[in-house]
Amino acid sequence: MPRQVLFIYNDPIAPEALLGETFTELGFDVDTFEVVPAERAGDPTVDVTFPDPTRYDVIVPLGSRWAVYDERLPWVAGEIDVVRRAAESGVGVLGVCFGGQLVATALGGSVQRSPDPEIGWHQVHSSDPELVPDAGPWFQWHFDRFTAPPGSTVVAQNSRATQAFIHGRTLGLQFHPELDHKLLELWIDDDRTRGDGDLARLGLSADDLRADTTTHVDDAARRLRQLVRGFLATVAR
Repeated sequence: MPRQVLFIYNDPIAPEALLGETFTELGFDVDTFEVVPAERAGDPTVDVTFPDPTRYDVIVPLGSRWAVYDERLPWVAGEIDVVRRAAESGVGVLGVCFGGQLVATALGGSVQRSPDPEIGWHQVHSSDPELVPDAGPWFQWHFDRFTAPPGSTVVAQNSRATQAFIHGRTLGLQFHPELDHKLLELWIDDDRTRGDGDLARLGLSADDLRADTTTHVDDAARRLRQLVRGFLATVAR
């Protein structure tokens, strides 16, 4: 029977992108669950009944424009419970950016506003390059950062944030290994609709992001495949 992976869409513009392709290539059946539908993006205070995580071999909480500590969002506590239940049941968990912050919170870590946010391609230094390759930069778009949970092992970081930790069968990531050109355009378009968008506030250029992505995305996709294989072999087991 094929293995099952659940991608949790916390934000309608944060799908699994290259992660979905990679899990499919590795023989997984892909399921998705939408937390905040597109029509509620302006008011994400939705009530959510999450699926049973123990039905899956792996769950992947994805990114979000919102913060884990945003008290307006009633569904965050429910998703934290889902992650905690998955971890306690031996389900593999791979958290990405907001998902990584949520995993950190679920397992006893914390999330804070970062004094030094990251948008674009940033180098990450790995203590386990077989799991988190650091032969090139990873894409980032975050204003918060996590503190790894007690008992976890930090396996990647840079001067701005902890970038990856392992805790049991869980891997939490701060960066976005799933990024492709299509996903980047979704984020640029969304940022453009806001007068005080992230790029404008940080003095960054959408065209520079596009050019850097053209330079790095193919190699990053190769490293993503290595990351997922390493996660499945040594973390999720």
